[in-house]
Amino acid sequence: MHTLREKLEQADRFLIGTELVSVRGGMSERSAVKARTFANDLVDADAIDWISITDNAGGNPQLAPTALGKPILYAGKEVVIHLTCKDLNRNALESEAWLLHSEGFNNILAMTGDYPVAGAGGTAKPVFDIDSVGLISMLDQMNRGLDPNVGQSGPRKPRFEGTNFLVGAVTTNFKLHEGEVMPQYAKLAAKIGVGARFIINQIGFDARKQSELLAYLRAHELGHVPLIGNVYLLSPRVAELFAEGRIPGVVVSPALRELCRRHAGGADGGKAFFTEFAAKQIAIYRGLGYRGVYLGGVHTFPAIQQILTVERSFAPGDWRQFTREIAFSRPGEFFYYAQNDATGLADPTRRASIAARPSKHVSALYHFSKWMHNVAFTPGTLLARWGARACASAADPMQGPKPLRLVEHASKAVLFRCKDCGDCSLPEIAFLCPESQCAKNQRNGPCGGTRDGRCEVDGFGDCIWLRAYERLKHDGHEQTMLAHTPVVQDQSLRGTSSWANAWLGRDHTAKPKPVPGDVGSMPPSPADAPPSSSSPPP
Repeated sequence: MHTLREKLEQADRFLIGTELVSVRGGMSERSAVKARTFANDLVDADAIDWISITDNAGGNPQLAPTALGKPILYAGKEVVIHLTCKDLNRNALESEAWLLHSEGFNNILAMTGDYPVAGAGGTAKPVFDIDSVGLISMLDQMNRGLDPNVGQSGPRKPRFEGTNFLVGAVTTNFKLHEGEVMPQYAKLAAKIGVGARFIINQIGFDARKQSELLAYLRAHELGHVPLIGNVYLLSPRVAELFAEGRIPGVVVSPALRELCRRHAGGADGGKAFFTEFAAKQIAIYRGLGYRGVYLGGVHTFPAIQQILTVERSFAPGDWRQFTREIAFSRPGEFFYYAQNDATGLADPTRRASIAARPSKHVSALYHFSKWMHNVAFTPGTLLARWGARACASAADPMQGPKPLRLVEHASKAVLFRCKDCGDCSLPEIAFLCPESQCAKNQRNGPCGGTRDGRCEVDGFGDCIWLRAYERLKHDGHEQTMLAHTPVVQDQSLRGTSSWANAWLGRDHTAKPKPVPGDVGSMPPSPADAPPSSSSPPP
């Protein structure tokens, strides 16, 4: 029996994974029995290479994935456990990872997670102590037997028996604006750099974007990481939910919504159409050169069998026509690559022409903040040397001189809505505060939940990473986005002076930097380098 790691390394077979959505309640609940029956059918199916089990999907409380996963794992089927940052802090995530390792679960899909929307007694308080980049980095360090909390003091001998996690990550380029897509690509590079060994894309219904993602990875020397295509079996109800923006990060365009409504009025309620639509998506991913597909939205094995049977009935070249049919982008949608006129897919030899988008996010405060940072916090400057001496000799070096601390606290509260975290990421996010202006405190790039540039959580407005990208692009520095990754905020500094911590080398900026080329910065544009010889089939 081959492991998922081995299957991903063997390119001779197109892989099929299936999502098993957990349920609320114990294992004896009717919904859990139904899920277990579905799982048993999947275990017996040779066509299914692995079963993925969700972690409080949609921000709802549900049965822990290991409860459903153990019988599957012990029956000999590969299991991928979803592990998210929304409900657990870094200690609890480490504890959960040790449990998974001890129980024999070696495949993890690491995600930031959806914002909580439910809970006993009301909506739960989100955690987001670290994000997906921090979680992947921690799991990678656990594989090497290191204490995930070292790093500040440099390399050390392994303290523990190394785990054997195969860590996957999720990405999306099904976004409307350049300031949404490009930070996603940068964060994808960061995830791969810190240890992601396979990638699953988000649900989406545009073959050009699907081909662009693969072309981008290949052109930026990231094509060695297996890419799995997300195929979701739509239904009339789910199509409406997606179109209404009820599921963060998932888009059904008006054209696709109308198509779904039209077929929903058929004699079978659209069942045959939706089955064939999913089968066509599989064929497209196979034809493009993805390593496999991830089937979601299916809850019975006969439904999966029907999709796979329809897909097998297609001729080898039919997928090229399907790419013309499943092309539901939106007016004005950003594409990194130009469109190949012959195929309708991404042309990795040409960048798309990008219409200038005036940014309302480049302000006088931004320019002042850059100037002040350069003057006062660049190592070696007069003010930086003075600040270090003043804070080191203060009665409380963690706070610095009282007058200076008062100035810091008042100015940052007014200008940035500072939450006094003591481990400041303002310079790395174009002087936008991730604590006060990001619902998930994302310090290593955006989550996937934005919709048309807006945060998935009401009240937060435009995503800070879109705003940061537009500020950096205004300066011509957008290629440096995420050059700082990974940032894991030190909570022991909360309530102390971030100025003092920066000057005296106590915050995250003083920790060892990633090996150049490993993680972080957005790879150079192909416009500045020869295009890759690897590209999706025409």
